[in-house]
Amino acid sequence: MSKTIAPVNIVWFKRDLRVEDHGPLSEASEHGAVLPLFVVEPELWRQSDMSARQWEFVREALDDLRAELAGCGQPLIIRIGRVVDVLDEISDLYPIASLWSHQETGNRWTFDRDIEVAAWCRLRGVPWHEQRQDGVVRRLTTRNGWAARWDREMAEPLARAPTLAPLPEMVPGEVPRSRDLGLAPDPCPARQTGGRQAALIHLESFLGWRGEPYRTAMSSPLTAETACSRLSAHLAWGTVSLRETAQATWARQRMLKRMTAPTTRWRGALTSFNARLHWRGHFIQKLEDAPSIETRNLHPAYDGLRPWDGCRAHLEAWQSAETGFPFVDACMRFLRAQGWLPFRARAMLMAFASYHLWIDWRRPGEHLARLFVDYEPGIHWPQVQMQSGTTGINTARIYNPVKQGLDQDPTGVFIRRWVPELDEVPDAFIHEPWKWPGAHQVLGDHYPAPIVDHI
Repeated sequence: MSKTIAPVNIVWFKRDLRVEDHGPLSEASEHGAVLPLFVVEPELWRQSDMSARQWEFVREALDDLRAELAGCGQPLIIRIGRVVDVLDEISDLYPIASLWSHQETGNRWTFDRDIEVAAWCRLRGVPWHEQRQDGVVRRLTTRNGWAARWDREMAEPLARAPTLAPLPEMVPGEVPRSRDLGLAPDPCPARQTGGRQAALIHLESFLGWRGEPYRTAMSSPLTAETACSRLSAHLAWGTVSLRETAQATWARQRMLKRMTAPTTRWRGALTSFNARLHWRGHFIQKLEDAPSIETRNLHPAYDGLRPWDGCRAHLEAWQSAETGFPFVDACMRFLRAQGWLPFRARAMLMAFASYHLWIDWRRPGEHLARLFVDYEPGIHWPQVQMQSGTTGINTARIYNPVKQGLDQDPTGVFIRRWVPELDEVPDAFIHEPWKWPGAHQVLGDHYPAPIVDHI
């Protein structure tokens, strides 16, 4: 094909699978024809922190994105392979005027890939325009004023979906399934559905009625499943933007102030939720500032503190939810089925692996990353190190696995749902079945005895 045709502006979608409030898409449309592109990168999905459950969520989000872009005039183009190879293929069809995307604070693999893409752009004289996302600032020199700047960025007007000219020569390409990428089977029967429409349903229902008990109900897996926003996966993969979420929250807060009926509980809930939105950007900024948090102890004094594999049998018991601690195992089984877990339970699982089982944080961190459909590297790895006590700046947090169960699941309903092996254990002993006089009927054959002494 002759290169006398008009050049295109490629909009590269990564963790921003939406058309609303997508600054690069909106701005690129003002500079000529737009080619919206998502590259399925098999090597990325073979990394130790990625999984089939995550990809299936992304796949559903891509179906929504393709339909939304088609409504704008040009469907999403899907290609499989290395990004630089895909860009080479496109350049054989169209001259590339520029590349547009959001900055990504992902895992180390994506950081190295972006270096490769930047080199490709420099070599070919293609400008790459990267826009900030989530209020995260690249090459930040000081944290002074960061929170105020975050508020200002979140208050900026939302970028609207543009009208696009069709590119009929471009074959859209298929969205592969996880098995097509060679990903290991990863059953997650209660996984959230991906896509923009699901995100908006969660946002509306949380701000409209589900979120009222949020402040008091966010920690227990009994109540958090419905009382939490359940937007974390959608924010992680960008089917809704953090700016959209913040502005919708602020609008709801203004509405509550105008109401005459008592709204103390709602106001407290949304104050807490708004703080969590700040918290989200704050932690992603941590990884942006110090990418090595993903792979090395934040404080080198902790190097060699724990064996790399710890006790392999302990690691395997923790991963398979057979530690002999009912609340710990129930939380891990819930996570395997849902791909999500409330924050307190996440912290407890990581701390239990680090302190009670004395396992280096990297293996448990990778295991949890794969299970979290809402895996956000910028939140995950700083939190993993915090909960394992290797930052050198945070107080060690050692969660008593029995006390956590008594606090968050006092009657044992959650445990009985996810650890049915304990059906015969009386309520009074459900959190510590080894203390039940009839423990020999259950422990050992149906359910393991505790693999460590937690006291």
